[in-house]
Amino acid sequence: MGNFWDYSVWETFSILAILLGSLLVGNIIKKVVPFLKKSLIPTSVIGGVILIIISVIYKEITGTVMFDTYFFGGNGTEKLEIVTYHALALGFIASTLKNTENKMTKKRASEIFNTGVTTVSVYLLQGVVGLTITFIAARVVKGFFPVAGVLLPFGYGQGTGQALNYGSIYELQYGFVGGKSFGLTVAALGFLSASIGGVIHLNVMKYFGKLKLADKSVFSVSTNEDTPEQNTSSESLDRLTMQISLIILSYFVTYGLMFLLGNLLPGMKSVIYGFNFLLGVIVAILVKSMLKFLTKKSVLKRRLTDDFLLTRISNLCFDVMIVSGIAAIRLDSLENYWGIIIILGVVGAVMTYAYNRFVAKKLFPEYSEEQFLMMYGMLTGTASTGTILLREVDSDFKTPASDNMIYQNLPAIAFGFPMMILATIAPEKPTLAMIIFVAYFIVMNIILFREQIFKKLKK
Repeated sequence: MGNFWDYSVWETFSILAILLGSLLVGNIIKKVVPFLKKSLIPTSVIGGVILIIISVIYKEITGTVMFDTYFFGGNGTEKLEIVTYHALALGFIASTLKNTENKMTKKRASEIFNTGVTTVSVYLLQGVVGLTITFIAARVVKGFFPVAGVLLPFGYGQGTGQALNYGSIYELQYGFVGGKSFGLTVAALGFLSASIGGVIHLNVMKYFGKLKLADKSVFSVSTNEDTPEQNTSSESLDRLTMQISLIILSYFVTYGLMFLLGNLLPGMKSVIYGFNFLLGVIVAILVKSMLKFLTKKSVLKRRLTDDFLLTRISNLCFDVMIVSGIAAIRLDSLENYWGIIIILGVVGAVMTYAYNRFVAKKLFPEYSEEQFLMMYGMLTGTASTGTILLREVDSDFKTPASDNMIYQNLPAIAFGFPMMILATIAPEKPTLAMIIFVAYFIVMNIILFREQIFKKLKK
């Protein structure tokens, strides 16, 4: 290590300081600017846009990329991508470690299962729409990557982290120039689609008297009053330290698992490391099961996990993921693709809106508006975006929509995993990929509307 005043000592800290500082500035701007104050655009998106604007101005003045200057170690853009990559997995691990004990009726189990199947169906629909658009674009724009449309379900359906993962695979393995920035830009458009589309829907429904918005005066942050399990006064280890330790150790085990699988299957190494969030969820489930077992056997006297703190940590990770992912976008690498990206974004938003609206009315009639807003927000942005839209009509989470979002992950992962594998082979066999996307979408809808279909067949 060099002297403490060398940039090399401070470069990583400088990146994090800039990211977190942009979140603070974005939060202030959102509270001051009337339009943004009324909008549902997440602060993390505003922070990311601020950094992009500053980066563009800096490049116009100096001719160099701001984050790739010596101050940020000469490879700050790469560091932003690394932060996005890790924040995705850490956020998912934190969410998975939360306690999920609840009384499950047959009806609730069916609704949760249907929510998970809907999630995968939307992924597939976005994949079909995206591929169709980019297949056509590849015939018009010389040299354009024809399966770039696969990034639509990862950018919209799964968010910034996965858009970066697959954009990186397409760029590094298949020569899609600007693939990472393409995926990150699609993800950024997803947040705008969730925010703008959600606001338009809410106002239209309110205007026609079909929807009553929640009283925002009831919005509050939990005070996390101490319970016997949460009281830290007699603990030798702070509970926040405990949560962070469990998350980091789970991710370390995940890294070990990826390292092992990567050596056993060297041809799949990029895919395996791209699934860091999925393997992290699996490891977190195992850790949580082990902790429950030790508590049940009285080896542990208290539950080590704290749902409130884990929620705060996961939110932090996702905020950092979004702002770093947007800041990592290189606009100069997309100069020939803007028309395609905008078409992808608009058509993707419209199709996602229409499909979720249809499913919510058919399968969740008792709380269709709440279910729709939650799903539309989640499947164009992230779970946090879905929660923001849901709170506009269900501030106290009285409907099952919020629980559906939490517990649907297991069926969504189970049914969505083949699509993730398919996305990695799509560049080699694009036509076959499209056929499988369409066929799988049909199968998912047969499963989703199984009761309606088989009732008609019986009649």
